[in-house]
Amino acid sequence: MAIELTDELIQLQRAAIEAQKTATAGPYSAEAWRPWLEAADQLQAAVTAHAKATSQNRFDVETALKKAVLHPEPTAG
Repeated sequence: MAIELTDELIQLQRAAIEAQKTATAGPYSAEAWRPWLEAADQLQAAVTAHAKATSQNRFDVETALKKAVLHPEPTAG
């Protein structure tokens, strides 16, 4: 069964990745990392809710989401 992902999940994953890049670009500070941690919390809550709502395994949803965002399928032509 293919995992169905929403545009919202994809946007949240991208936002968490960008927040991570920003947070880790400089020296550590709790203030600098807060946006990343908040983005990650939002993402995890959305993945859990989506998995529950669609009766899918949460781990499978998260894995499919990361693969779709980090390693997208090449488009033809």
